[in-house]
Amino acid sequence: MSEDQNPETIREIEGYDGPVGGWGSAKGIAAVGRTARSTPGALETLRRQNKPGGMMCVSCAWAKPPNPHPAEFCENGAKATLWDLTVSRCGPDFFRDHAVSELATWTEFELEREGRLTHPLRYDAGSDRYVEATWEEAFDTIGAELRKLDPKKVTFYASGKAALEPSFLYGVFARAYGHTNLPDSSNMCHETTSVGLKKVIGSPVGTCVLDDFDHCDMIIHVGQNPGTNSPRILHPLQKAVERGCCIVAINPLREKGLLEFANPQSPWQMTVGAPTEIADCYLQVRVGGDIAALTGIAKHVLALEETQGGVLDHDFLQTHCAGLQDWMDWVSATPWDRLEQVSGLTRAEMERIGAHYAKAKAVMGIYGMGVTQHVYGSDSIGALVNLLLLRGNIGRKGAGCSPVRGHSNVQGQRTVGITEKPKLVPNDTLRDLFGIKPPTEEGWNTTTFVEALLEGEAQGFIGLGGNLARAVPDQDRVAEAWGQMPLTVHVATRLNRTHLMPGKSSWILPCLVRAEEDLKNRENQQVTIEDSFSHIYGSIGKRTPAARTLKSEVDIVCGLAAATLPPNPKLAWDEWARDYSRIRALIETVYPDDFRDFEARMNQPGGFYRGNPAREREWKTETGKAQFTVPADLDATGLGETPGIYRLVTLRSNDQFNTTVYGMSDRLRGIEGDRMLIMMSPQDMEAEGLKPEQRIALQGAADDGIARQVEGLRVLPYDLPRGCIAGYFPELNPLSPLSRRDKLSDTPAAKGIPVRLAV
Repeated sequence: MSEDQNPETIREIEGYDGPVGGWGSAKGIAAVGRTARSTPGALETLRRQNKPGGMMCVSCAWAKPPNPHPAEFCENGAKATLWDLTVSRCGPDFFRDHAVSELATWTEFELEREGRLTHPLRYDAGSDRYVEATWEEAFDTIGAELRKLDPKKVTFYASGKAALEPSFLYGVFARAYGHTNLPDSSNMCHETTSVGLKKVIGSPVGTCVLDDFDHCDMIIHVGQNPGTNSPRILHPLQKAVERGCCIVAINPLREKGLLEFANPQSPWQMTVGAPTEIADCYLQVRVGGDIAALTGIAKHVLALEETQGGVLDHDFLQTHCAGLQDWMDWVSATPWDRLEQVSGLTRAEMERIGAHYAKAKAVMGIYGMGVTQHVYGSDSIGALVNLLLLRGNIGRKGAGCSPVRGHSNVQGQRTVGITEKPKLVPNDTLRDLFGIKPPTEEGWNTTTFVEALLEGEAQGFIGLGGNLARAVPDQDRVAEAWGQMPLTVHVATRLNRTHLMPGKSSWILPCLVRAEEDLKNRENQQVTIEDSFSHIYGSIGKRTPAARTLKSEVDIVCGLAAATLPPNPKLAWDEWARDYSRIRALIETVYPDDFRDFEARMNQPGGFYRGNPAREREWKTETGKAQFTVPADLDATGLGETPGIYRLVTLRSNDQFNTTVYGMSDRLRGIEGDRMLIMMSPQDMEAEGLKPEQRIALQGAADDGIARQVEGLRVLPYDLPRGCIAGYFPELNPLSPLSRRDKLSDTPAAKGIPVRLAV
């Protein structure tokens, strides 16, 4: 046990009385800054962060406004930048002192705290250590080994952080090599949006833009925690509240980010002023109860139309929608007691929201992974869209459907070809432009890659960032199988647990972070990213690189491709690595509608909008219209009611971004010093005979014959619906079955894991 999880350092849950933002946020940033030991230049980077001519944040994918605040970053964005710009180094000396088997016992926090990787590293099985290598040795050896493998059994994974330029080339490299095994982190979170939203409105991304927050009079916010995951959304939410917009929060946990916010940009709120109350109404839905809750709201809207008239937008429904009558018949046949049972809400609560919705003129539906990471997550998105369509709340100002993405460029990577689905890529253009033969068969997404890994079929893995072996379901089983691959390659900035599961040949290739200079022929290269609102931004780093031995992600992708593929004059890897504007010219050629005048527009304030047909009420669905859908099950978990089975939600802490753990504080939930815990309602604890701080184990309860267990978890009383418990990702991932995932998208059902208590 590390000192960070020593029982003597653990403090009981104390609650947190402060708002999101305010001085608590400033103190949280300062604490991580001290741990990270950030360089003095980090403050200058933060000053320019998310502004024209500056660096775009590497944390979430929230918008960068055309008129930024003096400090246009949030607590999480600041932590990510401070973490990147540390003075700590994890170089060859460190690896001489520590065997891989030893490091594999360290926590994520302990590993990342060692600082930035500085040199290419090759795993030496004889000494069980990573040893220093040259870039030439790394590229030549990896290229030679890739040529020996079956391309169809090699996976090129992207974490969602890499910019558009390296991501585009990565996709070209994969297709030229001979596969479309191009999963990215969206497979783990918002692939449900890409598939589910596309099914009902024809768009794989949200229809809103930042300006819509200035014109909506109601926001339905479902399954997303802005305080921890995307704090900059709180600025437009606060402005919306101040002009009278009604915000309804639907979430199992009462999260601080939807309760109150003290704006760090406001001297008044940072001194004597009261924080802004965000949610007018907070519905603590049961885990997996979103379909039932949204259907209950819609059921009351339909009842008001029947009794009062003038509620539905009949012109919109007749002109733009299909499937309405079948859905209305299903809603009519679904009894209120069933909606109450599944949602965990009362009829009165759902009717209250329905009555307000029926009067609202412009409504936005915002959602996160609490919606997408379920067995019927796509149906949950459909239920939200059903409600929005009733009053024409898609395709007009102040209204629409707005998923909140995680990684800073995860949406952009899909836009430029990081996808396992050939139909989403202009293969004819790639064939003509590069003289390659892109495969036409569908490749592996993340879950099918993991299945192939567990079956012994996966031969090679290249990770463009990320900590995939820790992020996936069935974590323990994956850890056993990972090292059997002939080749594993990791492009990374810091050490993580996946690096410590070396394949038979294993390499770590250290790269620049986005805040650092990327000089080519004395010219600092820009990269670009796409936000959750389909806007494209230029980003440029100005910090001195952590080591002269580092290469950019573009350099590494080009170096690997040149060493792997046969000579081809149309694949000018060396030239592209020297001048990123040439890569952007290629992106514009391949995707002319999205990237028109790319170079000229990429630095305009607020980014440039690449467009969305659904926002213009052009529906690229099978029917050519927006589609009402009847869900396969009211319960998004698909679990039903079984005595003794709890629904586990995995969460991030306040000091965390995905698998990166900056510290041991979950301030906004009042939890400090320990991540091996579960949160549980006091009523369930009493019924189970559990006392606060008691240590228990959780056992997986999936009906697949595989034993799963996590031990040493302390139990904390928390405000949760009965039958629902919560704990941290990735520590509880061993309990998540690979077999439980969204029916349409394969996204793992990490927000509804069936478990039993083992006291």
